[in-house]
Amino acid sequence: MASKPGMPGSLPGDRPLELRVYAREHCHLCADMIAALRELQARHPFHFDVIDVDSDDDLRMRYGVRVPVLVAGSGEEICHYHLDRDALDAYLVKIS
Repeated sequence: MASKPGMPGSLPGDRPLELRVYAREHCHLCADMIAALRELQARHPFHFDVIDVDSDDDLRMRYGVRVPVLVAGSGEEICHYHLDRDALDAYLVKIS
C-alpha cells in the first residue's frame, strides 16, 4: 500500500517506512512521542525503533538533553521534543 500525503505508510516498492526515536528512560517527552507514534502506527503501516541515547557516549554527546528526536531511516531529523505531524507529513511528501 503506497503512503498518502500526511500519513505514515509504505515507501515505493512496499518497503515499510523506517523511523528512529532517540530517547532516554524516565523522559516524559520521550514517552509522549513514542505513544503518539504508536497511536499513528495502529492506523498506518510503519516501523520505528527506540534508541537509548544513554547507551552510547557519542549519542549522549550528540543529543544531550535534546530528546526525543525523530529521525528518518536516511538519518534526516524530522522533529524533536514533540511529534510534529506537519514535519512528518512534509517528510512523507518529500520521499513519495
